[in-house]
Amino acid sequence: MEAAKKNEKTIDSNYIQQHLANERTYLAWIRTSIAIIGIGFLITNLHYAMRTSLTEAKQLISDGIGILSVVTGITIMLGSTLDYLKKRKNINEQTFRSATGIVVLLSVCIMLIVVMIGMFFFII
Repeated sequence: MEAAKKNEKTIDSNYIQQHLANERTYLAWIRTSIAIIGIGFLITNLHYAMRTSLTEAKQLISDGIGILSVVTGITIMLGSTLDYLKKRKNINEQTFRSATGIVVLLSVCIMLIVVMIGMFFFII
């Protein structure tokens, strides 16, 4: 009886490729969030290493980069986890819709971080 239950087909097994693709996408988002948080820590550590030669504007910008990077990274982690679970359910129900809101929000945050990094290195 136990062996028959293990070999029983599940709803997920009907859409194996879609579920595996969903997992790969989720892991890519997690790697991205870790990288963005890492950039924030890098800039913040660079800021503290150069503390004596930084202007007040650069100190403010580096703090902003660090905070925005960590908040963006955590937002990506939470958003991607929720999106993964939602897509998993939608794949099984065959009601999949691609997400655009989170992609636009995160793109804006990343552009903001890049602009702030540019300001950090080019403001005297």
